[in-house]
Amino acid sequence: MDIPKDVSITKIDYKPPKKVKLRSYNPTYNPNMRQLHKVVELIKEAKKPVIFAGGGVILSKASKELTKLARKTQAPLTASLMGLGAFPASDPLWLGMIGMHGTYRANMSTGECDLLIGIGVRFDDRVTGRISAFATNAKIVHIDIDPTSIRKNIPVTAPVVGDCKITLAKLNKLLDKEDLGDLKKKRKKWFEQIQHWKDTQPLAYEQKDVIKPQYVVEKLYQLTKGKAIITTEVGQNQMWAAQYYHFDRPNHFITSGGLGCMGFGLPAAIGAQLACPDALVIDIAGDGSIQMNIQEMATAVQCGLPVKIVILNNGYLGMVRQWQQLFFDKRYVSTCLDCAPDFVKLAEAYGAVGLRATKPEEVESVLKKGLASKKPVIMDFVVEKEECVYPMVPAGAAVTEMLLT
Repeated sequence: MDIPKDVSITKIDYKPPKKVKLRSYNPTYNPNMRQLHKVVELIKEAKKPVIFAGGGVILSKASKELTKLARKTQAPLTASLMGLGAFPASDPLWLGMIGMHGTYRANMSTGECDLLIGIGVRFDDRVTGRISAFATNAKIVHIDIDPTSIRKNIPVTAPVVGDCKITLAKLNKLLDKEDLGDLKKKRKKWFEQIQHWKDTQPLAYEQKDVIKPQYVVEKLYQLTKGKAIITTEVGQNQMWAAQYYHFDRPNHFITSGGLGCMGFGLPAAIGAQLACPDALVIDIAGDGSIQMNIQEMATAVQCGLPVKIVILNNGYLGMVRQWQQLFFDKRYVSTCLDCAPDFVKLAEAYGAVGLRATKPEEVESVLKKGLASKKPVIMDFVVEKEECVYPMVPAGAAVTEMLLT
């Protein structure tokens, strides 16, 4: 928005309006109660329910209401990338992230469930895979404040237009009046099936004499006890952060979804650190995307912001390289980063701290030293060059048709 110079320097007597109303934006906050009664009946009938939470739950500050719904209905819960943290990952009902790089149990649960409750989600292609094969056995409830998102991609049994927090609060009140019986017993076989998927196809990697990027994120989670605010760039680093750092609270995973852009993580970390000066803020980055806005290290140093940057340095634009490896016979084009800078020297040039690990046994000590510093820190982890993010749903495949190795 451009403001003319004479307007921007003019002094006025400004009185903030008591109420702001836009003619072009009048969302429906309160849900249709008849629709909520339908949802209650669907929940009571379901033997294999799944709740699917998205970024709308976090935006509406509905995590408490979502958690109550899942525990009351004993429905296992998955989330989109933007919904991570809406439900505690330490809860036994947590399935992990859904979608292209979702967990095996989350994706398979979506394929086998008889009721899918989508809350604050868009049902985008990264989640659904091939639409014709998505949740074919399920009746679908879709709760969203945006009516244009409902039925846009997926047929819906019970559409509910409303704010997530208000809607879930009203739904929980209706459920409080119902005799739901012993839902754990009713859904015993469903939980046994989910546990089987979890046991037979867990998120896993094989640690050898080269650092695995998953190991770095896993160790970071252990050392921070899951309490850090994590930002990410875009690419493999983003997916490994989503898979191996487990979020129990909302607004602790700040990432760029949908129209994702490389270079997001460092400015986001700076913003988060300014907003939460006493918090531990960490940007999990790739060696390609961190260079998109690396000049903002000057901002972090000048403002005295102790952000930590964990670079998973594989010498490639990793996500594009992964596609080239798996689907184009390793014809690597414009993805090799042979001329990447020395990140330790670069950190020092800005007046920050630079650290590096090249062996698995160095990972923990470098993380401990970096996290303990009072200054901005770049930690460069030289990881397996051709490591891929698994599971992976190829383009055009159903969400249950995953590549596992």
